Amino acid sequence: MDATSPMSFEALLGRLKAASEATRLRLLALLAQCELTVSDLTLILGQSQPRISRHLKLLCDAGVIERFPEGAWVYYRLADSGPGAMLIRTLIANLDSGDPQLSRDHARLQQVRQSHADAANSYFDANAREWDDVRSRHVPEDSVEAAMLAAIAGERFRHHLDVGTGTGRMIELFSGYAERAVGIDANPRMLSVARNKLASSAGVIQVRQADVYNMTLQNGLLASEYDLVTIHQVLHYLDDPALALAEVARVTAPGGRWLIVDFAPHSLEFMRTDYAHRRLGFADEQMLGWIENVGLTPLETIKLDPEALSGEKLTVKLWTAVKN
Repeated sequence: MDATSPMSFEALLGRLKAASEATRLRLLALLAQCELTVSDLTLILGQSQPRISRHLKLLCDAGVIERFPEGAWVYYRLADSGPGAMLIRTLIANLDSGDPQLSRDHARLQQVRQSHADAANSYFDANAREWDDVRSRHVPEDSVEAAMLAAIAGERFRHHLDVGTGTGRMIELFSGYAERAVGIDANPRMLSVARNKLASSAGVIQVRQADVYNMTLQNGLLASEYDLVTIHQVLHYLDDPALALAEVARVTAPGGRWLIVDFAPHSLEFMRTDYAHRRLGFADEQMLGWIENVGLTPLETIKLDPEALSGEKLTVKLWTAVKN
């Protein structure tokens, strides 16, 4: 049944009841903005975790939100499809965003998201000059880079965008295949490292500070002209990878190619605390769904088998796509 199909009287009544309690309506309004964990929602609403969990279960049972376990964490978001999806999104769209209660919730949401960003930035700050070495802990980078180069098969590009450029390694890797390149990152220390590394190519390569959720620069660099986009080991740091991909799609030229590298699902909880990862990898179904939802066609999915690292293993995946 799609989102526009009529619902039975009981089904409609059940979903309206689920949304008609104050805390649950606030939860829905928050989840309309991004995916959040129970801990996030507890901080924002100032209510106990058991209470928030009970409300979330009722909303899940009503089919208006979805839950996605990742290790010890569970993310919640509004349902993307199904008979209740359009109903709830219509209700939320009719809420007054200036309502005092909703405004307070939104302000607390921004604080929570900023704390997540600060945790990631603290890690980046502590590891800026050693970042390439830190990456090598996960899986041999030369294997990943070889797979990425093989995926473009020698094709030439006009404009390369590297999202979350870090030390600028991806720009360096593809420098022989693109006429010009722009690397964006939110962290000034990382950009400083990249800028120094790429200084000899400053005329055709630029690194700039930008927000992955709103990639707008005063000099207009981020127009819809990028025909090669690399997103290498970035998405697992983000609160809302789907929103970031939508923004990347906005600045991708028709026919533009994407190369996304990240981890397959895993259960290494220390990656959250030690390395500030927000997500413990991504399933193919999830990643390919996000890619299709923003107007791209998936091409190849490549699995890079891991090597044992002190008894722990990680699998790296490469997803490629083209903009319709």
